[in-house]
Amino acid sequence: MSNFDFDFFVIGGGSGGVRAARVAASLGARVAIAENDRYGGTCVIRGCIPKKLLVYASHFANDFSDAEAYGWSLSSTSFSWQKLIAAKNKEIARLSQIYQDLLTSSGVTMLNGLARFVDTQTVELNGKKISAKYILIATGGKPYRPSISGIEFAITSDEAFDLPQLPKRILIVGGGYIAVEFAGIFRAFGTEVTLSYRGEQILRGFDTDLGLHLQEEMRKKGIQLLLNSTVSKITKQDDGMLTASVDNTDSTFDAVMYATGRIPNIDRLDLAAAGVDIASGGISVDPSSRTSTSNIFAVGDVTNGVALTPVAIREGSAVANSLFGPAEHIADLSLVPSAVFSQPPIGTVGLSESQALDQYGEVDIYSANFRPLRNTISGNHEHTFMKLVVDTKTQKILGVHMIGADAPEIIQGLAVAIRMGATKADFDKTIDIHPTAAEEFMTMREKKTKSK
Repeated sequence: MSNFDFDFFVIGGGSGGVRAARVAASLGARVAIAENDRYGGTCVIRGCIPKKLLVYASHFANDFSDAEAYGWSLSSTSFSWQKLIAAKNKEIARLSQIYQDLLTSSGVTMLNGLARFVDTQTVELNGKKISAKYILIATGGKPYRPSISGIEFAITSDEAFDLPQLPKRILIVGGGYIAVEFAGIFRAFGTEVTLSYRGEQILRGFDTDLGLHLQEEMRKKGIQLLLNSTVSKITKQDDGMLTASVDNTDSTFDAVMYATGRIPNIDRLDLAAAGVDIASGGISVDPSSRTSTSNIFAVGDVTNGVALTPVAIREGSAVANSLFGPAEHIADLSLVPSAVFSQPPIGTVGLSESQALDQYGEVDIYSANFRPLRNTISGNHEHTFMKLVVDTKTQKILGVHMIGADAPEIIQGLAVAIRMGATKADFDKTIDIHPTAAEEFMTMREKKTKSK
């Protein structure tokens, strides 16, 4: 009989932690999981799921507008922010309960509270010490708030999901995926949106053409983009309105939202007590998710890895299988597809043009920019952009990028082809489905060869 209270102790009830706990329990380990909030983590509670629900809701604005051109007569439409948030909360509660039910049915002991390290094999929870042979840290991330005057008056994505009223005017600070997603959501609901970003172009880290195309589409929708700009302070007026100083120009808003990135949620773990090293603000791990302390592991957003829910799930499963299964597992993160639920949305997999040039020296670029068939009748001016990045020598496709309706759904399927090593000739030989937007990936013929 083990001298430890549990074989495996998981700190954090998000997607990565829950998957690891369930897999470990299925392999016969005695498992406990601690969570100081609702189960489901960032994705279910204040991230992917509620955001996508708000995106769905916001799309109806354009759908209603387009419907008239297709022969539908709509006498009137109205929108209730409060009704939407209530429906969102109901769904989130349902999903959170499912997570708990899955843990219960798997035989995992669920503990409520904030766990912190006492030593390498002991945590303290609600004043009680608990020992474990292996410990997994899966506490996720949290919004980053810069130190400027009046930052306490600003909200983040965490609070944006539960605003009591829809803002009439909002300033969103940031240029990453969270910033552009909420800019599209609020604008579709009728809010006047200003986005301030310190960089020259939004969506740093994505293929440059995607960011440029999205900037154009956002401006078409009436979103004011202030690039190369800095917010120096925020002040609150007596009537509750907020004044933000952007490049020394004051403007008034109902709300100021900061979407300037997320950082690992490690402040209250007492990692030093367990000798766990930190680098660049996150927990350092090797390819098997092992920290500097051999029996302690970390997965998901709490590390400096790829901050995506499916990645955390894959990492958590790999840790559990390695510890309690017959062989070691390492999560393969060499080709991770991703999406931005902006308006229009983005789907991408593989290397950007600049990354491919750095690694291969010479690439062939194929692209298409067109008005989708649906928009020809409606008068909607939104365009779709697609791009293939191909190794000139081998003709292997290195990256596939799209911005337009259904881009994430389309790229998910193409990600399989890219992982299997598809070439441009494979795409050319594939018969396309007509009329679709996706067929453009099969019919691109004009190329531009670029060298580093």
